Amino acid sequence: MASPRLLALRQQIDAIDRQLLALLNERARLAEAVGEVKRAEGSPFFRPDRVAQVIANIEAINTGPLRNQHVAAIWREIMSACLALEAPLRVAVLGPEGTFCEQAAIDYFGSAAELIYCPSFDEVFHATAAGTAQFGVVGVENSTEGVVARSLDLFLRSPVHIVGEISLLVRHNLLRQEPSLDGIEVVMAHPQALAQCQGWLATHLPHAERRAVASNAEGARLATTNPRWAAIASERAASQYALHIVAHAIQDEAYNRTRFAVICLPQTMAMPAASGRDCTSIVVSVPNRPGAVHDLLKPLKEHGVSMTRFESRPAKSGQWEYYFYIDIAGHPSQPHVAAALQELQGLCAFYKVLGAYPVSE
Repeated sequence: MASPRLLALRQQIDAIDRQLLALLNERARLAEAVGEVKRAEGSPFFRPDRVAQVIANIEAINTGPLRNQHVAAIWREIMSACLALEAPLRVAVLGPEGTFCEQAAIDYFGSAAELIYCPSFDEVFHATAAGTAQFGVVGVENSTEGVVARSLDLFLRSPVHIVGEISLLVRHNLLRQEPSLDGIEVVMAHPQALAQCQGWLATHLPHAERRAVASNAEGARLATTNPRWAAIASERAASQYALHIVAHAIQDEAYNRTRFAVICLPQTMAMPAASGRDCTSIVVSVPNRPGAVHDLLKPLKEHGVSMTRFESRPAKSGQWEYYFYIDIAGHPSQPHVAAALQELQGLCAFYKVLGAYPVSE
């Protein structure tokens, strides 16, 4: 039985909870009024810069004991729930439930967003471009295995652009029906996850077949159908599919992060304004002649623009031609960036801005 002191403290907490609930509902009513104004003015309902500004302001006045990262998570959920009253967001992600892509979407939009699960990144792009979803979230780069090549190829022809990014710490776990490593014949996961765990698999399950599937969560779902199958997936997937975690954090690199891009049609959201810490992503091709790639990089150096990523992908023309995917630090509204991009565009046979957006923390 609880002591009188504990009961008194619980009563105080209950009273504060009632106050919090009343204030949250008052905030929600104001959010509904904001939604009516936005609807009348034709303004966008979701403003990630506004979300970031509100959270930064709250963190600045936080005196504890709650940590800023926890305060930020709480306020993101509050704003997500209020936005759902204004206009629910539909967000396409790689499915089924339990993927890291799903987690990235929740971290960015909050759990009140309506998630649309797609069997592949191709379908995420299609759903976003067709308007089935207002936004999409796709993996673009991993700190261990590099770029997600399929996503880069899809950006080339899709009308969507990048309006945000989120970086997720990825910990891979081995999941199966049985609570041990014994008797595992097949390990299933997305090809990137299999590659990120190849050292651990070679040591602990050298004879098991490694089978690539559309997503880690799909591997977890399949592992429920055969006791000799295992999957590499998240703790979220283990809970979702009622599987045992027989080995935790099996990725070869402890600091294993995946970068996800938030995409949408330009009419859904225009290019975000400069935040002070931005990335501009472009894709270009140059004539196949000696020195062409060197010339491509000169405008960036001459205008003092830092390049943070440079990737090449075959143009699939049969002529040994390539597209180059370039990330630069800065925003096109900055004069030195604008000058560099204008000069660079004049050197290119193909030039496309994939997006300019705030850099993920």
